[in-house]
Amino acid sequence: MINAAIVGMGWWGRTLVEAVAQSGDEIRFVAGATRTQTPEVQDFARAQGLELKASFDELLRMPKVDAVVLATPHSLHVPQIVAAAQAGKHVFCEKPLALTRAEAEAALGAVHKAGVTLGLGYNRRFHPTMTDLRERVRGGKLGTILHFEGTMTFPNALLLKPTQWRANRAETPCGGLTPMGVHVVDAAIDLFGEVEEVYCMSLHRAVQIDADDTTSILFRMKNGMSGYLGTMTATGGSFRLQVYGSEGWLRVNGITHIAGASSEERRTRLFGDCTFQPVKGAGQTWQAEAYDTSRAALVAFARAAEGGPAYLIPPEQMIHGAAVTEAIIRSAAARRAERVG
Repeated sequence: MINAAIVGMGWWGRTLVEAVAQSGDEIRFVAGATRTQTPEVQDFARAQGLELKASFDELLRMPKVDAVVLATPHSLHVPQIVAAAQAGKHVFCEKPLALTRAEAEAALGAVHKAGVTLGLGYNRRFHPTMTDLRERVRGGKLGTILHFEGTMTFPNALLLKPTQWRANRAETPCGGLTPMGVHVVDAAIDLFGEVEEVYCMSLHRAVQIDADDTTSILFRMKNGMSGYLGTMTATGGSFRLQVYGSEGWLRVNGITHIAGASSEERRTRLFGDCTFQPVKGAGQTWQAEAYDTSRAALVAFARAAEGGPAYLIPPEQMIHGAAVTEAIIRSAAARRAERVG
């Protein structure tokens, strides 16, 4: 059993706690810390049996805490990971890990030196639908892969106040890239390997805060195929991932984490209808199963921390994902294609 502390108790931090509240004997939350301890947070901690601490450092000094789970702004991830590793704590970090390759390498270096486990919150990787797609791609069932397309949208930026951290352009460069689009970047790395080059166009159209809300990204993969990712933060919620191959295409539809949705929906209803259309013959359509991806990711992390199977996302892919994010941000600023470092 891994005793964990939640760091950051906004709506997503609380969702992670709820994901394993009835999970059995792999992982449980015993403590927490957040920048602002509102009555809502205090009530939640009391209901979940969490010992609230005033700071992250206090959590690290708790002998009963084996691991910390970071649901904090991206700019805090690397120093928090380094500090936790030095304190001998395993770390589960919400995505994105970092916005540059150098930062990601620093985090992984600290984890490796301390001999602790790092898990990264790309929870969609754990859904059976993604497992099926991965097996189809790697098994050649789609033929030669030509192209992928991903689209992720939600209305959340329409609701943001200028004082909230996600309204800070430095924390959320390229609009929906860091809150949503990095899921598709991670899926591309998982399914097709490393990214060679990106081109990003990011625009401010409708939101009242100083942030982009409409972002488009082109990819050239190292294996020669192409890809596209679009994110919008000022329209209805949606998720689509489509892979095109010489034997046919497969499309997965679903939702994103829309503000105000129930915890159960945010955890288990990410994937919806799926379609496979072969080059020859009739298409097939089916409904993805309800599956708690957040619970699956946390349980996999706990098992890895206790010496079980390695976490699904290997360190080199964590680092490459940060390098791709860095290149996308550079491309948007320079208005030109950028190679991934």
